[in-house]
Amino acid sequence: MAAKYDHIADDLRKRIREGDLAPGERLPAETDLMGQYRVALNTLRRAVDTLAAEGLLEKRQGVGTWVRQRRQATRRHNERYHWEKRRVHLPEEERLGDGASEKDTGLTFDDLEFRATYSTVEANEDLARVFRVPVGTSMLRRDYHTKPRGHGAPLAISKGSFLVYDLVAANPDLLDEAREPWPGGTQHQLSTIGIELARIIDEVSCRPPTPEEARIFDFGTGTSVFVLRKISIDTTGRVVEVSDAVWPGDRVDLVYTTELARWSE
Repeated sequence: MAAKYDHIADDLRKRIREGDLAPGERLPAETDLMGQYRVALNTLRRAVDTLAAEGLLEKRQGVGTWVRQRRQATRRHNERYHWEKRRVHLPEEERLGDGASEKDTGLTFDDLEFRATYSTVEANEDLARVFRVPVGTSMLRRDYHTKPRGHGAPLAISKGSFLVYDLVAANPDLLDEAREPWPGGTQHQLSTIGIELARIIDEVSCRPPTPEEARIFDFGTGTSVFVLRKISIDTTGRVVEVSDAVWPGDRVDLVYTTELARWSE
């Protein structure tokens, strides 16, 4: 039999999701809620704490409790890679202002704040294994920071997009962070040095957030994060890019569609 606080949490959760309690709305006073649900203060607070841990409520010490504002939803579909490849040979004016982040979120270029930071690092054992290069190989690391303009948490936490430095140095423009956001993204960048991608592998795992990740994404400890490693492989079978990112589990849908070959008739 469910505890009283579970019933209260279920009812408040339903009211939030159905819009009866709107994002940014303050909850009624504790005395009012105690009377409504006919429970003691400790029981009510346990229900509220449960929803705060889920990221549905925000408690402000000494002020009250509010329904948390909705965060920007992201729907990341693996069709995006086909979409990016089809755009490689489009004129630049058609590639401008319509990138993968816009496709994933439904926002426009002007709705987003974008920043890129480039650095040169040496391949550690993990990167050396994936790229099949010696440990210490010079790598170009690119960190991307994209968030809704003016407010909100980032769409993801970049842990680095890595390319072999000597490979991309064939086009000096690819070493210049000031050229970001690059129209057409990484697939177009690679095309400028004659590289065509043949397949992309997404390795996805799930875990609790670190305290820093919970702070950045602004959610409670009850929410998990997705850890995504994207491995891009060219038509010769060579790994040409590895990208690591952390995505908030409470506002991201990862959608994968697999086309299956038909049985021979």
